[in-house]
Amino acid sequence: MDPVTVEAVINRVADYWTVANDAEITLEANPTSVEAERLADFRIAGVNRVSLGIQALDDRALLQLGRHHSAREATDAIELADRLFERFSFDLIYARPGQTAVAWRAELARALQLAGNHISVYQLTMEAGTAFHARWRRGELNTPDEPTTAALFEETQSALEAAGLPAYEISNHARAGEKCRHNLTYWRYRDYAGIGPGAHGRLTSAGDKRAYRRIRGPEAWLYAVEMHGHGMMESQLLSHIERLEEMLIMGLRLT
Repeated sequence: MDPVTVEAVINRVADYWTVANDAEITLEANPTSVEAERLADFRIAGVNRVSLGIQALDDRALLQLGRHHSAREATDAIELADRLFERFSFDLIYARPGQTAVAWRAELARALQLAGNHISVYQLTMEAGTAFHARWRRGELNTPDEPTTAALFEETQSALEAAGLPAYEISNHARAGEKCRHNLTYWRYRDYAGIGPGAHGRLTSAGDKRAYRRIRGPEAWLYAVEMHGHGMMESQLLSHIERLEEMLIMGLRLT
């Protein structure tokens, strides 16, 4: 997304809602050299927090994960984000095929040298329907077994807590006062408006909570917006039990 588009979206939000002076405006960005060059323009556009999809600080692992950036580009993007934004974050994936505890320990230590006040660490999940999942099913990817994965999780938690970045959610770690407000909105089951293609939302009105879902395909969503003024696919009134179930499931993510 071009910086001018980002600015237009932020301005349009301000047309419809009152925006707090200290509102957190996060943009997810890839650390490719092309996108990193746009970070300064994103900052000017009004973004005040950036989250970088690093995923690994190892070139071989990045190739394996199908990423389009190098480890060098990743570190350059992190250092640039640190200079441009008061608040930034990046994510890493562990329990990757062939990954050892020793290698992960070294990679995590390197990440902590680069980290600011927030970091996300996710265990690799094999999502059905992806090329990665198909390769795994064919036995082409040697992923760590459950005891090894559990040990990696425990070591990750200990290392980040010792570095002053304790977990506040299953995969997210932050220093005091630096938790991601955007994500906490979901996990605390507060209201949020999902606008773009495939977006979900939960909005409360007169004591009733509704679940919203937008059309998933970008082209179909855009056509609907141009024809009808919105890309709404489904609006469902949630029952009391459904609300409790959703609140419980989301809340279980938090410490």
